[in-house]
Amino acid sequence: MENSNETKYGIEVCFSPKLFSNILTQEDFVVVLVDILRATTSICAAFQNGVKSIIPVATLEEAKALKAQGYLVASEQDGKKLDFADFGNSAFNFSRENVGGKTLVYCTTNGTRALAIAQGSEKIAMGSFINLDVLTRWLILEKKNVVVLCSGWKNKFCLEDAIFAGAITESLLASGDFRTHCDSAAAALDLWNTAKPNLLSYIEKAAHRHRLKRLGLDDIIPYSFTLNTASVVPVFFNGEIRNDSKHLIPKS
Repeated sequence: MENSNETKYGIEVCFSPKLFSNILTQEDFVVVLVDILRATTSICAAFQNGVKSIIPVATLEEAKALKAQGYLVASEQDGKKLDFADFGNSAFNFSRENVGGKTLVYCTTNGTRALAIAQGSEKIAMGSFINLDVLTRWLILEKKNVVVLCSGWKNKFCLEDAIFAGAITESLLASGDFRTHCDSAAAALDLWNTAKPNLLSYIEKAAHRHRLKRLGLDDIIPYSFTLNTASVVPVFFNGEIRNDSKHLIPKS
């Protein structure tokens, strides 16, 4: 991948876990997993509040088994907290008092299932609006191609995830180290440029925003679309998620 004698790393956007097996990027890539409402936003919030690690599981059976072993469990289905779980899937559940220094088991309708699909990848980082800048700096230092995997809603296209895919695409392209020839990345970038003047207004078009409203769980919406309130990069490795941002030098 040579361009003007300089290596450029590729950006590919995958709008649904169902499409992940058909990605064109083959070698040396990092996956950015995106589930804005709400898993990856909540995971970033948990690490910002000092959670030690998160064990993601794809099935309720796994979550229940680990709960029986004494783990704290965050689990929801179709947005609703499950009876056996300690927490649901809201970032506001993961205060420092609740999760600081602890290990948390995590199971959600979309995010952790998408993570299971991507598990063969070398590294999987969690992306959200709240960690956009620090994630961008981490990806630049990785010096690898990037595949943005949108968790979607039950394998369907999801507006809020696609908008974030455009935001991270813009940030990486601005670094000068990346390029893209991916139509999905171009479409995501157009969505982001349309939405960013007023994200909260634009996100009223998103179906999942209204699912959460019907459940009385939409208090998290403003937080989820606020940029750069977390200085963490949660990364999945060896069966658990840990923060990998400690080596990054904060911007002056």
